[in-house]
Amino acid sequence: MQVTSLSPGSADALLFDLGRVVLDIDFSRAIACWAGHAGCEPGAIVARYVRDEAYCLHEVGKISDEEYFQSLRNSLGIGISDAQFLEGWNAIFAGEMPDIAELLPRAAKQMPLYAFSNTNRPHVDYFSKEYADVLGHFRTLYLSSSIGLRKPDAAAFDHVVDAMGVPASRIVFFDDLAENIEGARARGLTAVHVTSPRDVGNALKALGI
Repeated sequence: MQVTSLSPGSADALLFDLGRVVLDIDFSRAIACWAGHAGCEPGAIVARYVRDEAYCLHEVGKISDEEYFQSLRNSLGIGISDAQFLEGWNAIFAGEMPDIAELLPRAAKQMPLYAFSNTNRPHVDYFSKEYADVLGHFRTLYLSSSIGLRKPDAAAFDHVVDAMGVPASRIVFFDDLAENIEGARARGLTAVHVTSPRDVGNALKALGI
């Protein structure tokens, strides 16, 4: 984490990824659910599951849920229903990340908070209801399935920065994936690589929050 670039007064807005930064994600829960419905070993699904072109198209709203689940049916070789795919798909949410429910309201008292996540319509429908309280600290959620752009693409970061109306150099961005950190830094944002729950708290402390 680049704590050296963080100091009190060095940011005007904070931008958070959701998965593994705000919300805990456990994809093994989806695999277990699907395997249970399909009557197969989870390992068989893990070996076949990839985040392929259909996955990316689903995240920018270019294909429907039904089309994506059909692509999974084909790639995983399991004949479960759309409803069963959806059950597992939404089972990945395992609660809030440690301490985030305390950190966000504290930060929101000092500067605006925004979220920027690669996600899809079923997940948005699910987490918007299940985690409404913690997500309520964000002024706006920029979601790939709504804006039609994904991290780490430059156009995605440029779109969000423009929509926020804050200079990129005055935004601190939190994400758990190195490729998204690199993408953010390439567009002028200060980026914090979140590899443990402590990283968010330490960054906020460096900012004087």
